[in-house]
Amino acid sequence: MLELSSVAHGDAEMNQQRREFLKKAGLGALAGLGAAAGLFPALALEKTDLSIFPEKPMPGKTRWGMLIDTRKCSEGCTQCIAACHHTHNVPDFGNSKNQVKWIWKSPYEKAFPTASQQFQGDDVKSRKVLTLCNHCTEPPCTRACPTEATFKRWDGIVSMDYHRCIGCRFCMAACPYGSRSFNWQDPRPGIRELSDTYPTRERGVVEKCNFCSERLVDGQLPACVDTCPEKALTFGDLNDPKSEIRTMLHANETMQRKPELGTLPSVFYII
Repeated sequence: MLELSSVAHGDAEMNQQRREFLKKAGLGALAGLGAAAGLFPALALEKTDLSIFPEKPMPGKTRWGMLIDTRKCSEGCTQCIAACHHTHNVPDFGNSKNQVKWIWKSPYEKAFPTASQQFQGDDVKSRKVLTLCNHCTEPPCTRACPTEATFKRWDGIVSMDYHRCIGCRFCMAACPYGSRSFNWQDPRPGIRELSDTYPTRERGVVEKCNFCSERLVDGQLPACVDTCPEKALTFGDLNDPKSEIRTMLHANETMQRKPELGTLPSVFYII
């Protein structure tokens, strides 16, 4: 009996050692993923020093947001889209089946399907507005992702870790704005002019707008904001009452896309 007891005790000890090993191995693998993500400045989380804004962003106190003045956005102008897609190596295969988009123009009725359009002017109804990831305060996509490949950063940006994405597309199903794209094929052949400012992706991963987090690290505005010829886009800290975006939000009546869902988008529109 004593021998059996000793064997049972030894087995229990061995099982405990195995559990400890697996636990450490799992943590090590996650650490490796974090280190791999560190190879790309676009995936950095805490390294931020923005001299272009009045105050240095503070972890937990900053919430980046965008204001789009649809009255200024010229019909047919796509300079901001071209700048964004070139900067982030977004592929273009020339067909809707494999389309990948970070920022695009949508018909007013499609962008704001739940807004009242009674007696709305034809100029507004026919208007095409810029649409992109809303970087929600309560993002449903992050809750749907089983691997935490998409997550909300301390500054409010909803980001992507392409190394963790397993291509399940749960986040796409959860996003009520259609702001995510899936790479059905290798995106690299669809890139006409390769940019060295952002890493390319692989087949089988989801991608979307990241509010140009890699440019924010270097103290630059998002590419779309920087290149808009009509200055229709305003970017800044929504938590700073003295910021330009807060001043404009205070002075203008604005809209959000599908506000009734409670996602609290960080993208606002002047109609």
